[in-house]
Amino acid sequence: MKQPALSLALPIGTRYVGRLFHPTAILILLAALWVPATAGPGRDVLYQTATIDALMAGLFDGQMSIGQLTKRGDFGLGTFDKLDGEMVVLDGIVYQITSDGVAHKASASVTTPFAAVTFFDNDRAARIRRERALPALKEYLDSMLPSKNLFYAIRIDGTFTRVRTRSVPRQSKPYPRLSDVVARQPVFEFADVKGTVVALRCPYYVKGVNVPGYHMHFITADRKRGGHLLDCTLKSGIATLDVTPEFHLLLPRDETFYRTDFESDNGEELEKVEQGK
Repeated sequence: MKQPALSLALPIGTRYVGRLFHPTAILILLAALWVPATAGPGRDVLYQTATIDALMAGLFDGQMSIGQLTKRGDFGLGTFDKLDGEMVVLDGIVYQITSDGVAHKASASVTTPFAAVTFFDNDRAARIRRERALPALKEYLDSMLPSKNLFYAIRIDGTFTRVRTRSVPRQSKPYPRLSDVVARQPVFEFADVKGTVVALRCPYYVKGVNVPGYHMHFITADRKRGGHLLDCTLKSGIATLDVTPEFHLLLPRDETFYRTDFESDNGEELEKVEQGK
């Protein structure tokens, strides 16, 4: 597990050679004594653009380019401008899984209305040898967590007895709510397939900001097909956990976002969207 960042504080009124430290001198001293304890600049952070409630409300216009997004992380998920497919970010490559279930490498100039990424580090790993359906798989992943109150990036590489995914088609204005799009979603079935689950697990107190609990996407081992994961049965594989104790939210600079009413509770609607019901 990653070490927390080191902070250093000087007692108020500390004197040096008979004089109070000047603020600039304190900053210089802090810079000299501070030693970074993390894996690298920004690696312990989950960076997110926009909120899940904004996406639920139909705010599908892209706000950040893929080129900008990959500067903030090499692992994660999201969607694309005008809700044009599901996003899988894996090993620094951004895949756009369109409404036919086919995965394409996304151009750096394409934009996203909602995405969350981090720089993936292996903090904890476990080999899964026994077949597990999705509910049992989530329970197993929960047993790996040091706490349910942190953010996690989770990667599962394995062989799957079955996988059920969806993608969403490109939308036109006036945009519908996400739940209306998902009600007509294309669904794909895979049998005896090797692939990777790209997942985020967010604490329940971020309800409305991101998906509480697990949000999972899938891509096949040949990186040709995938989508938002609705259901699966893992035959065997390796689950790798990245503990991510920091969260950075970038809100849209958009008049539509400013005017949208987010005071209603979308919990039940979001659950139906995630499960494809």
